[in-house]
Amino acid sequence: MKYMLLMQFSSRTLDVPSMAEWAPEDVRAHIDFMIATNGKLTASGELLQAEGLTMPETARIVRAGADGAPPVVTDGPFAETKEFLAGWWIVEVGSEERALEIAAEVSAAPGPRGVPMNMPIEVREIPAGPPEV
Repeated sequence: MKYMLLMQFSSRTLDVPSMAEWAPEDVRAHIDFMIATNGKLTASGELLQAEGLTMPETARIVRAGADGAPPVVTDGPFAETKEFLAGWWIVEVGSEERALEIAAEVSAAPGPRGVPMNMPIEVREIPAGPPEV
């Protein structure tokens, strides 16, 4: 069974300053934790892919142009956005329980002063094919 684990940041659910405000040693501890987590998942054969994303201010929103017009590209997400996707893992595991276990481990990544962040990790199964109709 394949699952996507989505690391989401939200000022509503996570009371942590922007990583740009962290002490360098806290950033290093966080990155080291993620590297170690990915190493364990690779060694167990469960990790298929993992990626972190740049900060939201580098994002662009693209919409197809109407009636043959060129696509419309705008900056995004917009300043009022309070949530953003920070990265993801795609894992192949034997059960949903294992996917939830991995998500819980990642949720506890260290933040400022080494305090576990308890960030929300969305767990979504990746179906083997389209739904039957």
